[in-house]
Amino acid sequence: MEIWHNPRCSKSRAAKAALDEAGVEYTERRYLDEPPTAEELDRTLTAIGAEPWDVARLGEAVAKELDLKNLPHDRARWIEVLVANPVLIQRPIIVADAAAFVARDPQSVERALGAS
Repeated sequence: MEIWHNPRCSKSRAAKAALDEAGVEYTERRYLDEPPTAEELDRTLTAIGAEPWDVARLGEAVAKELDLKNLPHDRARWIEVLVANPVLIQRPIIVADAAAFVARDPQSVERALGAS
């Protein structure tokens, strides 16, 4: 199990604390320092069952600079943008075996724990 974590984010800290409390083994990936590759992000999005625009943080300044809201929904292009600007990726993401979850709430963390 791996958590794509941003320690400055309260939802990310809460998900990490829930994993710690559950006593599961996981790898912490500070994805802003170690962004996913395009292949990793594509695989993770497939496991989540989402498109890149579904997990994009459109309120970030860089999203506005890139006019992301108006970027055509081309999966490969969006993945390229998110990999180049990992701050745009929703957090936290928990990757567990063949499943992955955007774990912004306790229910999503529970689903991730059940998938491990």
